[in-house]
Amino acid sequence: MISVSIVTFHTPLDELRTCLKCLDSDRVSHIYIIDNGCDPAINLLARQYHKVTYIPHPNHGYGTGHNRAMRRVLEYRHCDPYHLVMNSDVVFDPEILERMERFMDDNTDVATLQPKLVAPDGSLQYSCRQLPTPIDLILRRFMPRCIGQSKRSRYLLKHIDLDREQNVPNHQGSFMLLRTSALREVGLFDERFFMYSEDIDLSRRLHRHYRTLYWPHGVVVHAYRAASYHSLRMLLVHTVSIIKYFNKWGWIKDHERTTFNRRLNDSNKK
Repeated sequence: MISVSIVTFHTPLDELRTCLKCLDSDRVSHIYIIDNGCDPAINLLARQYHKVTYIPHPNHGYGTGHNRAMRRVLEYRHCDPYHLVMNSDVVFDPEILERMERFMDDNTDVATLQPKLVAPDGSLQYSCRQLPTPIDLILRRFMPRCIGQSKRSRYLLKHIDLDREQNVPNHQGSFMLLRTSALREVGLFDERFFMYSEDIDLSRRLHRHYRTLYWPHGVVVHAYRAASYHSLRMLLVHTVSIIKYFNKWGWIKDHERTTFNRRLNDSNKK
């Protein structure tokens, strides 16, 4: 069985309804909506679904919101074996949940599973990546696309076979199926990150002990708003998170990053 958490912040009701419809599966035990906007309309909508618990929450960020739900899940000694962290701006066939759960049951060394994410136009989103260097994120976030194209492509893993499973140390937090026993061992999102980088940080901590898989056998449509590209405030939030991430893991010397990235690239030379 799978528990689910969704963090909202002034989320459009139609978007949230569509998201909840995708979770209409007998494999989903409970859904937590953590509302960082404390919106009465979302509260009213949540009351229409018997599996949904609405949690109004001060806006302390994306990871903190999901942690609020995951702590509730982990309070139970016999909690569900899997927890799905997801955005509200995703659309998928509910049957994918059963197939992902079955795969996790059969592969107990996998801590997190991320399916293929595509944009609404069907184009592939490169949601699983190498662990970033400062140059990777500076190029991607602040430089024109014509600069450093080869390095950008390598960071986004455009050079590897994305039609097969890949053990990738960096997963995007928009849709992550997590093994709850691994979360007990490794911990939850680092709440020092308000938004952005908390998913990289958790992925690499899980990757130390488990496989963290890109799984191309199911498709999720992700709107991907990229708020920091359109809002000066969100750009500042993104920048602060990047600084905190490299302060934690290392700007120049990060031996674990080197090891994980080399292992991923070597596995694709065979």
